[in-house]
Amino acid sequence: MATAAAKQAPKIVPKQSAGGSGAAGVSNGAPVMPLASPLMGKKKKPFLGMPAPLGYVPGLGRGATGFTTRSDIGPARDANDPVDDRHAPPGKRTVGDQMKKNQDDDDEDLNDTNYDEFNGYAGSLFSSGPYEKDDEEADAIYAALDKRMDERRKERRELREKEEIEKYRMERPKIQQQFSDLKRKLAEVSEEEWLSIPEVGDARNKRQRNPRYEKLTPVPDSFFSKHLQTGENHTSVDPLQGLGGLNTPYPGSMTPGLMTPGTGELDMRKIGQARNTLMDMRLSQVSDSVSGQTVVDPKGYLTDLNSMIPTYGGDISDIKKARLLLKSVRETNPHHPPAWIASARLEEVTGKLQVARNLIMKGTEMCPKSEDVWLEAARLQPGDTAKAVVAQAVRHLPQSVRIYIRAAELETDVRAKKRVLRKALENVSKSVRLWKAAVELEEPEDARIMLSRAVECCPTSVELWLALARLETYENARRVLNKARENIPTDRHIWITAAKLEEANGNTQMVDKIIDRAITSLRANGVEINREQWIQDSEECDKAGSVATCQAVIRAVIGIGIEEEDRKHTWMEDAESCVAHGALECARAIYAHALQVFPSKKSVWLRAAYFEKSHGTRESLEALLQRAVAHCPKAEVLWLMGAKSKWLAEDVPAARSILALAFQANPNSEEIWLAAVKLESENNEYERARRLLAKARSSAPTARVFMKSVKLEWVLGNIEAAQELCTEALKHYEDFPKLWMMKGQIEEQCENMDKAREAYNQGLKKCPHSVALWLLLSRLEERVGQLTRARAILEKARLKNSQCPELWLESVRLEFRAGLKNIANTLMAKALQECPNSGILWAEAVFLEARPQRKTKSVDALKKCEHDPHVLLAVAKLFWSERKITKAREWFLRTVKIEPDLGDAWALFCKFELQHGTEEQQAEVRKRCENAEPRHGELWCAESKHVLNWQKKTGEILEQVASKIKNTF
Repeated sequence: MATAAAKQAPKIVPKQSAGGSGAAGVSNGAPVMPLASPLMGKKKKPFLGMPAPLGYVPGLGRGATGFTTRSDIGPARDANDPVDDRHAPPGKRTVGDQMKKNQDDDDEDLNDTNYDEFNGYAGSLFSSGPYEKDDEEADAIYAALDKRMDERRKERRELREKEEIEKYRMERPKIQQQFSDLKRKLAEVSEEEWLSIPEVGDARNKRQRNPRYEKLTPVPDSFFSKHLQTGENHTSVDPLQGLGGLNTPYPGSMTPGLMTPGTGELDMRKIGQARNTLMDMRLSQVSDSVSGQTVVDPKGYLTDLNSMIPTYGGDISDIKKARLLLKSVRETNPHHPPAWIASARLEEVTGKLQVARNLIMKGTEMCPKSEDVWLEAARLQPGDTAKAVVAQAVRHLPQSVRIYIRAAELETDVRAKKRVLRKALENVSKSVRLWKAAVELEEPEDARIMLSRAVECCPTSVELWLALARLETYENARRVLNKARENIPTDRHIWITAAKLEEANGNTQMVDKIIDRAITSLRANGVEINREQWIQDSEECDKAGSVATCQAVIRAVIGIGIEEEDRKHTWMEDAESCVAHGALECARAIYAHALQVFPSKKSVWLRAAYFEKSHGTRESLEALLQRAVAHCPKAEVLWLMGAKSKWLAEDVPAARSILALAFQANPNSEEIWLAAVKLESENNEYERARRLLAKARSSAPTARVFMKSVKLEWVLGNIEAAQELCTEALKHYEDFPKLWMMKGQIEEQCENMDKAREAYNQGLKKCPHSVALWLLLSRLEERVGQLTRARAILEKARLKNSQCPELWLESVRLEFRAGLKNIANTLMAKALQECPNSGILWAEAVFLEARPQRKTKSVDALKKCEHDPHVLLAVAKLFWSERKITKAREWFLRTVKIEPDLGDAWALFCKFELQHGTEEQQAEVRKRCENAEPRHGELWCAESKHVLNWQKKTGEILEQVASKIKNTF
């Protein structure tokens, strides 16, 4: 056996490959070297790895032309097989049709009828040939030549086309253009003439005006009876037929075999009786069984019918599937409460209320310990039955709070509710919800007694303790709150309520101590002080009238959890948030604390001053400003606010004293000099103002001081003095454009147009980037009739000041005023290309359009400049022009909210309210405008800066601007 195994052993040795892996398997032998390849020593071909040249066919040189397989051409299909497209048109629905169509498309039409002597064949003679790279190059060259030749003739062609279009429109004008002159005359038609126009008559003939309706005559029952027996079909009643309808004119047509007794006879009397019986049943359903009178409400009858329709609008098959599924769930696990509830609700949704009630009652039998099943059963059952269900539920679940609450809800009498809740509290004395529900039904004295018992049973309920404290006297409330703190040492509301209690009883010095002890005690008990929650509590105290408590809370928590470098920023945000929530005392407390920490910060004083100006009294503002100037004597704006407050209160000596102190703290301050000048000039102390300005020019000469000096002399009528001062000022400040403007305007007022032009030109040499100077010069030329020169000035201005919307707007308006609306539209298009985000240009573009296109243009304007006040104002005017009063008012309010400094918006808003608003709305707009004190706006500045209006208040200027606005839009 061993020998045989030895002989067979070589046969089972695995074959080894000629590679390295096979050699490794041979033990105790020399390593087998791989055979040398015949290509190893040869150089690699250069074309390997490169793409084949264009048009290369492998093997073409030795006669191989390639071959095609089935994968190249797709599966074989018969000519009658349908195509893949199910919606193919006729003639393309089979494979043969598609192949025939493709073959027809590829064939070239070389018929003589398709040949032209000049152009040759209509199609391409070489469409069937390959389109190669040189063809593409040739086509590109020809296309470039065609384009070049087309450009040479482009101007002449466009001019010729334009002339042809104009000629065509002159010969065949639109209907709109034909009646444009008549439509313009409609503006002259009075209301009486318009109402006297006769109505258009009905041009239809008498038959069309009074159509004869089809007359329908009811057919007697005898007709149907006779034809049911005969089995004949007639479309009209035979004139020979008698009134009874039983004698037929064709007695021979009656076949005895067609009618069988019991089926051929139709007793019409029984049908009538059945109909009456059915009607009686319907009436008995809606009648009162006692008095016999109907209870149908004739007004709500249709509504009642609608309520009888099942509200479920889904598929019936879905209901059946859900019903089957829920049935299997109930049978598989009958003690699963959600299955019974879901089944009952499904039947309720589908309108089978009784089935739902039966199901849920069976569910209460199978799941008697489920609170949800009993509550669902009580919901589905009607009144008295629901009470019985709840009573049964209480026997099974005597500790269920929800069932007791449901039982109390089912009772209509207050005494019964109290009885139910007291019975519930006997069984479940630890339920806060039951105690609250019971206390709400009691009178204050009984509620206090009940709450005393409630806090014994539920000592951890903060709400019960606080409710009891509110009902007790001061001394008892303090004891109650102390007891509450002992039982619940981790709740902040008890401490805050204690502080409010002390404040309400006049013990304000204890408020800060209580809040500080609250913070210490809560920290000792491991409570984290959440700064946002405490600030929210202080806001609630503010709204409840507990000012001292809210301020104490703010002082205690305002600095918790804030880094030193973030304190100022965070506190300012907190103050703004409190103002937004209406908690003004909280904001005042935050500002007061911030001012204690940062007494030398001018920005904090300013924010606090603006807060007092907006939400406080004049006395509080002046007291704050006195403290502010004591800490920040170099802050000019604080001095000026104090002086202005005194001036508005008509306390001029106090204002003068404040400015005198400001002079001492800030000697030679331009702002204080000018404020003193304004104070004197507004109070008609012109000589004092002149002396102050002279002193200012000598001690603190600035361009603004000179400008105010010129303005004072100008408004007082001293033109020569104003001109002399202006000339002197320009020697020192020739690059200040306002001086050049004033010089030109004074010359214009004196009718010296040449000198005014010279002043503007000299100013533009020194200040080429002053847009206002360019506008004044252009308007001067337009006023004297030099339209071409005005246009040239504006073009030059646009070259020196690119992307300036004011210059573009003036150019557009110049052309529009000249009556060249087409040029104005072209300029507006260019302006919007150069300044695509300019609100004043978009606002003007809206009203340059014809009335039907304005709405579309306003939508484009809002997309480009969503929050621009000029665009919002244009939209408001658009709604106003369309008599959409409510929408217009909303957009006016939005405009003045976004930009309260825009005087034009206030003036238009005032004009709108004068026409469409009440007296209260008009007064509100006037008051808000006076508070905002607008300074800008084209129409506003034209009036406010006029020399005759220099002493007028904001309200007077508002009325004056509004009176000059005309509804031309």
